[in-house]
Amino acid sequence: MNSNIIFRQLFDEKSWTYTYILADSETQEALIIDPVRDQIDRDLKLIAEFGITLTHILDTHIHADHITGSGLLRQKTGAKIAMWEWAHIAKPDILLADGEIFTVGDIRVKAISTPWHTDVCTSYFIWDMLFTGDTLLIRKTGRTDFQWGSAERLYDSIQSKIYTLPDTAQIYPGHDYTGQTMSTVWEEKSYNTRIKDTTTLVEFVETMQAVNLDYPKYIDIALPANMQLGIYDNQK
Repeated sequence: MNSNIIFRQLFDEKSWTYTYILADSETQEALIIDPVRDQIDRDLKLIAEFGITLTHILDTHIHADHITGSGLLRQKTGAKIAMWEWAHIAKPDILLADGEIFTVGDIRVKAISTPWHTDVCTSYFIWDMLFTGDTLLIRKTGRTDFQWGSAERLYDSIQSKIYTLPDTAQIYPGHDYTGQTMSTVWEEKSYNTRIKDTTTLVEFVETMQAVNLDYPKYIDIALPANMQLGIYDNQK
């Protein structure tokens, strides 16, 4: 990680969501990844304490377990919302193509399409850090049984887009339910319980078919709200 980067990993206990703030300490420009609406005050307070300016808001996908803070953050800061070009949501400012590179101050961000936990998942590669959302978790993957998920296609996203990165690249997921905060590409290739680098497509599909998770309890509220960037019911 570049020594000029300010980096914070933040946690929402209700949804087990990680939010990430990165800033260039020289230009004082900042980005946030996967903000949670209920944590907006926390995030704005931290941004003010650092004396940085939020210029970019990134969501890794359209979340089903919490309401994004993207819309409110844009209202309060004027920052631009960026998402993958396939994300059919209300009025993002920037539509990102697979492999597109943009900068926030001197921070170089590469958007990598890694769909099929949902159909619009995007990972963000910054220096030696990969922010994977729910595509690849620590020792697990995102589920593939809703939001147009596909085990077959998720396999390709992980094997061809993530496991081809340097082994030393650090993995920062969208959630963790065991208290871990980060991993590496090498660790996941070696120890992920669902998909190692040696796992075959057939093995992965069988594993995902055996995953039996409850229907996400917040999805019926979160999905329609997140299609509107978290601005819903005329709330401001």
